[in-house]
Amino acid sequence: MELPPGQVATTPRRFGLPQFARSRPAPPARPVVTVSGAVRRPTQLALDELLTDELRRSQRSDLHCVTTWSALGLHWEGVPFHAVHNALSEHVGISTRARWVSVTGLDGYRACLRLDDALAEDVLLADRLDGAALPLDHGAPLRLVAPAQYGYKSVKHVCALDYRRDYDPGSARWAAHPRGRVRHEERSRYLPGPLWRVIWRAALPAVRRRYDGE
Repeated sequence: MELPPGQVATTPRRFGLPQFARSRPAPPARPVVTVSGAVRRPTQLALDELLTDELRRSQRSDLHCVTTWSALGLHWEGVPFHAVHNALSEHVGISTRARWVSVTGLDGYRACLRLDDALAEDVLLADRLDGAALPLDHGAPLRLVAPAQYGYKSVKHVCALDYRRDYDPGSARWAAHPRGRVRHEERSRYLPGPLWRVIWRAALPAVRRRYDGE
C-alpha cells in the first residue's frame, strides 16, 4: 500500500502533544458525552445511548501522525460519526449554521473538524481496537477515528462534542490546520507541508521520550 507523502510506516503507539504525555484519565463508571454549542437543546448522553448495536460496524483504516509516522491497517469497531450526528440532529436540534464540530477528551485535549470532514463515511466513534475493548493508552472509553486527517484530529477519551459556526484551533493552536487532510499534507496552517516534515522529524525523538520515559 502506498503511504501518503512524507509518511513512514511503524507500529501503533500512544502519542500526542507533549503536555498530555502524563495524562491517562480514568474512564468514569458511567461514561457520558456532552453535546453543546450551536444546538437548541444541549444534553448529556450515556455511551450506550450513542453506541447502539444496530449502528455498530468495524473497519480497517490507517492512522497518520503529523510527525511523519503511520500505523497501518488498524481494526476499529464503533459507530460512524455521521450516524451519531443524524440521531443528534433530531435529539438536540443542531443548527443549520453549524459548520464545525469541536471534540474534547477527558484529558482536556481538544481538536476541531470541519463538519463535512467529520461526516465522511469512514469517520468513527470507536470503543474497540483489534478485537478488544479500546485500551486506555489509545483513548478509552471512546475515541474519534478520522483516517483522512492527521492523528491530532482523532481525539482520545472523547467526552464532549461542541457544534460550532466558526473554527476553533483547539489544543494544538497555531500548529493545527483547520482541515488537516493527510493527502494534501495539511500539517499546519502555516508553512508548506514538506517543510513541516523536516521540523516534526527533528522534534519527534524528544516528544517520544516524553511518552516512552514515563
